[in-house]
Amino acid sequence: MAIACLLGTTISCDDYLDAPTKSTMDESVIFSTPSLAEGAIAGVIQSFCETNSYRGRYLVYYGINTDCEVIISLKSTTDDKSRLANYNTNVSNSQMNTDNNAWAKFYEGIERANLAIRGLRTYGNVESNKELAQILGEMLTLRAVVYNDLVKAWGDVPARFEPINTETIYLPKSDRDVVYKQLLADLEEASGLVAWPNETTVTQSTERINKAFVKGLRARLALAAGGYSQRADGTVRRSNDPDLAPEKMYAIAKQECLDIINSGACQLQAFEDVFKSLCQEKCLTGLESLWEIPFSEGRGRVIFDLGVKHTTVDKYTQQNKGGTNGPNPIIYYAYDVDDARRDVTCVPYEWTDGVQVPTNLNKWYFGKYRYEWLPRLVTSTNDDGLNWLYMRYADVVLMAAEAINELDGPAAAAPYLKMIRDRAFPNHPAKVNAFMAQATQSKTTFFNAIVDERALEFTGEMLRKGDLIRWNLLGTKLNEAKEKLQRLENRTGEYADLPLNIYYKNEGENVLIYGLNHGDTDAAGTALGYESQKTWKLSASDDRVTYWDALYVRNPDAQQFWPIWQIFLDTSNGSLNNDGYSTPTN
Repeated sequence: MAIACLLGTTISCDDYLDAPTKSTMDESVIFSTPSLAEGAIAGVIQSFCETNSYRGRYLVYYGINTDCEVIISLKSTTDDKSRLANYNTNVSNSQMNTDNNAWAKFYEGIERANLAIRGLRTYGNVESNKELAQILGEMLTLRAVVYNDLVKAWGDVPARFEPINTETIYLPKSDRDVVYKQLLADLEEASGLVAWPNETTVTQSTERINKAFVKGLRARLALAAGGYSQRADGTVRRSNDPDLAPEKMYAIAKQECLDIINSGACQLQAFEDVFKSLCQEKCLTGLESLWEIPFSEGRGRVIFDLGVKHTTVDKYTQQNKGGTNGPNPIIYYAYDVDDARRDVTCVPYEWTDGVQVPTNLNKWYFGKYRYEWLPRLVTSTNDDGLNWLYMRYADVVLMAAEAINELDGPAAAAPYLKMIRDRAFPNHPAKVNAFMAQATQSKTTFFNAIVDERALEFTGEMLRKGDLIRWNLLGTKLNEAKEKLQRLENRTGEYADLPLNIYYKNEGENVLIYGLNHGDTDAAGTALGYESQKTWKLSASDDRVTYWDALYVRNPDAQQFWPIWQIFLDTSNGSLNNDGYSTPTN
């Protein structure tokens, strides 16, 4: 591969080979010179940011349709976008079955990382050069990020940990356990190479890899490796590899998370401030953001796909976009009214002509990503430039709570769960204490509290599907969600104390809504004299059966993963297949 391709420059490979003064620069020079070797990081990140990679495919379609998140057009079940979400996709999905989609770009990034890792190990003298050691640690970690997401989306995948040669151009899938073990080893090495947040100039940026993120990612991978998932024989089970036994994986997660917590290198922020800082492009290392996928202003579709929708252009954005996906309606009603996370996470309005307008019960938006919080006007028609917050310190704290509960019991784990509850209820310590008293009654009650807490904390951050899979709760929670949606629509069970309508008025550009809380009534809403009201329903009278039925079309546990797309099957020389995953053919 030409060095231009390796470094991710805008020059084509052919153009680079035609430039004699640059082509004379070989790997021995590049990977022994920190200022040159650093360019390899940009090459991998470029693969993240391509149109059909993380930017426009993976971030918007992986992780949707859970008990927390749904594709907004949930009533559609047969178009290819919906099929990516409703556990019924096929190998020829038009959104993915191209030679430049996420699968291809992920492996492009892996190849670039492999070349850099080989070059740094061969020429970098990383034992005595801290700058080159940092770069090697970053490359090992970026490769682990890509493999983490490959395994999350596709299960067993080809394991490429060396640059491609003529003998390895066609590789079959490897058992994911092989990948997990390699990544756990790589990240253990990387944590000894990279610096803590703010320890060096490099790690003053949340767009660069630091030790806290490396350890957090290793904990996340350990929990996944020790958890459940659908295997190549179609069963859902834990690994049979003794090296990946649950107690060993919990021990790794516990140690890595405690290393981060005890280092004092990171701290929680007020919940809304986390996402305002992200949108205002002011995330600082040492606070909540451990690492972000960096998008320039001309790339990235985080708000475009996952943010609060603006149906018309206005002073905040020149895009009439937002809200391809949003919260599952039931998650809003799972929050306590005093939970500071609720109104940041779940937004029941969109913007039209510069003012907020209520939507419908079936159309909520993730309030964590907002054009109106950006420090600049978005002018691109396709991109908003907001970084993707890949891991937060809160995730580390809750992973610590989960692992310590499994190993040492709820009393030892309680302080970490309480950290998150204290942040969620800053003015209601009595509610925190009552919650903790209930959660710590047993290991089981504590685990169930973690399951619920991760939903409330991370809705809209695309962690839920992976969590449910590793806990063996995907099918269970989706079935519960379907039943809850029906009760919500009919105002029965836990939703019987909700009114049938909402009542609202605008004060300036902001909308005030009554009728969203348990205990609100139509009688009180009418008496308030709000200027407008609307029926708050999931669906119209002629399509009410479709909303919850569209959450999943087939058994989620029979298709926990996407299939490898047909274009890659056809070009694999027979080495790839989708055996075991019960993939529909049309």
